[in-house]
Amino acid sequence: MQPKKYECEWGGKQLMIETGRFAGLADAAVTVQYGDTVILATAVMSGKPREGVDFLPLMVDYEERLYAAGKIKGSRFIKREGRPSDESILTSRLVDRSIRPLFSYSIRNDIQVVLTLLSHDQENDPDILSLIGASAALAISPIPWNGPIGGIRVGRINGEWVINPSYEARTKSDLDLVVSGTENRVLMLECQAQEIVESVFSEAVEFGQKHYKKILDLILQMQKEIGIAKNELPAPSAEEVEKINILKEKVRAFIISKLDDVLFYKTGDSKMTKNENLKKAKADLDELLKADNDISKEDRQKGLSIVDEIIEEESRKSVLEKERRVDNRAISEIRSLSSSVGILPRTHGSGLFQRGETQVLSIVTLGSPSEEQILDGMEETTHKRYMHHYNFPGFSVGEAKPMRSTGRREIGHGALAEKALMPVLPSKEEFPYTIRVVSEVLSSNGSSSMGATCGSTLSLMDAGVPIKKPVGGIAMGLIYDEATERYKVLTDLQGVEDFGGDMDFKVAGTRDGITAVQLDVKISGLTDQMVRETIDRAKIARLQVLDVMDEAIKAPRPAVSQYAPKITVIKIKPEKIRDVIGAGGKIINEIIAATGANIDIEQDGTVFVSAVSQESVDKAAEWVKNLTREAVVGEIFEGKVMRIMDFGAFVEILPKQEGLVHISELAPYRVGKVTDIVKEGDTVKVKLIEVDSMGRLNLSRRQAMSPEELRAVSDRPMVEEKRGGSDRRHFHRRQED
Repeated sequence: MQPKKYECEWGGKQLMIETGRFAGLADAAVTVQYGDTVILATAVMSGKPREGVDFLPLMVDYEERLYAAGKIKGSRFIKREGRPSDESILTSRLVDRSIRPLFSYSIRNDIQVVLTLLSHDQENDPDILSLIGASAALAISPIPWNGPIGGIRVGRINGEWVINPSYEARTKSDLDLVVSGTENRVLMLECQAQEIVESVFSEAVEFGQKHYKKILDLILQMQKEIGIAKNELPAPSAEEVEKINILKEKVRAFIISKLDDVLFYKTGDSKMTKNENLKKAKADLDELLKADNDISKEDRQKGLSIVDEIIEEESRKSVLEKERRVDNRAISEIRSLSSSVGILPRTHGSGLFQRGETQVLSIVTLGSPSEEQILDGMEETTHKRYMHHYNFPGFSVGEAKPMRSTGRREIGHGALAEKALMPVLPSKEEFPYTIRVVSEVLSSNGSSSMGATCGSTLSLMDAGVPIKKPVGGIAMGLIYDEATERYKVLTDLQGVEDFGGDMDFKVAGTRDGITAVQLDVKISGLTDQMVRETIDRAKIARLQVLDVMDEAIKAPRPAVSQYAPKITVIKIKPEKIRDVIGAGGKIINEIIAATGANIDIEQDGTVFVSAVSQESVDKAAEWVKNLTREAVVGEIFEGKVMRIMDFGAFVEILPKQEGLVHISELAPYRVGKVTDIVKEGDTVKVKLIEVDSMGRLNLSRRQAMSPEELRAVSDRPMVEEKRGGSDRRHFHRRQED
């Protein structure tokens, strides 16, 4: 195939999609270029279905290559790219969530989309190009898929909408929204915002839809010109269909009679109760089917798998026709809420949030600035001072499963809750700590990520982190009938409504606005009306959640925990930094060893001194201040005699700062020998009386003496002496009592 290029102007830059040049053995391959950022997107589907799976086996992998940015891995021992970074995984999830709804869920062939970053210009984010590349590759491939889709990043700077803002522009934007979808439907949303109101968010979504249409048109043009026919999905024969329908009606009749036990909650029922009831119902059904000689063992297994399908159908029907949910809540009603803080005795802060059976314990750890995370990825090396980590163990859903490394879902949910809190965190100048929050999901029956958001807020306030406002979150669901286009938006969806529903729309924010949004759908997308209704209903629920959180703690504690490190911030002149560090780090290491404190110095002269005890902090801070302070004429110091000369003594008044006490300034009378007054190692009180033109310090012991000390030598006669070629008269007068 000869290379073909498709181009359009988009957001003030050229976007180019090229196919036929690379990866010729893939089912389809394209490169997408925007600025100097280039993505290679490939799509492949296996020839045979994978046996033993009852789900769509779709894999989306975003692969960072450090050569794309001209970098070599920082480790001295490992230079090959290793496990994908969190940012890579989040990009993979963003693309997966965008394309998955448009596949038939009956497909059992492995489908893999691989997105490889070939070039990165440090300006244009490759995540949008990855989304476009996946859409283009799937559209021109023989893989059955109901695309294409478009995608775009939307920002807002000074009230003006911006298409695909650069990294630098995003720092000035109060909104970072990624929206993907078809011409009239939204498939995926990912957003972080600075407390924007609901109407502005909806406007941003509609703006994004309008401006990704140009990309849709470009991909549709590619699809039309290249014209690869889609593979046909195998369809069951009429005989098989009839057989399944007969089996399904038999199963339906049985399950309908058990519906109150397996689907609708009664007082005292729990998720575990429903699971046990469902297991028993399936066992009873199996016995019933065994008694029917016309049903084979294979058909019996099919019958058991149909149970979940029927339960899903009945739960959806109940919502659409009667507005009756499985737990008998109204469609806008939240499950029971509770929150508490100070759960754990020795942690720096903890918060427990529970919504229905979903329970999340969040714990805060505060650290010194040196404990920030170093991010050495495709972009410039940066530091991260706030981290949120989310854990979802098997026991939280009543399962026994291996405790392996962090999964993609955990990374995604953790990142969402992290985004939600970032807009309300104090600046480093206000609160110089490194902050780590870990959310442990102890039980889950839907929307644990929003539980982690609420738990994070509670634990941060308990830890004394001065967040600007509390942040709460809620997950919204949807039941949609495509044939009639009827739908119902559900507030606070629980597990069965998530599994059998059509969307998971998470919205987090303060009382004043939205801070984070994440949307996944299972249908062909949401209309603008659906988005607006969901956002408005989510605000009502969020305020209810925040009310309950207020009952546990209304504002951040006035001080950090006694077990948290103490931090003092000092400002010094940048040219004084070397005085603190010393040659080869000798001085700073001496301070650390002597005080037990950590010292972090930034290039602008900001010094962070931290330690477990305030005593260590004060000692180290005073040391640093003395190393860098400039003595002022008239100040009095306690200094150490370092050297004795015939004409006076050199006294160290500050670390590495010495001055001369001339023999004439040792006492208010004539001194014969310097050693008559002071010796090396003595501690003496001196006053700075002059800084000469060469920066030398002239000190006086005589002028630093108190009236009591002067009275003690009051019987000495008045003396007269010469100094520096001119007469200087020093008079001593008897002090009157």
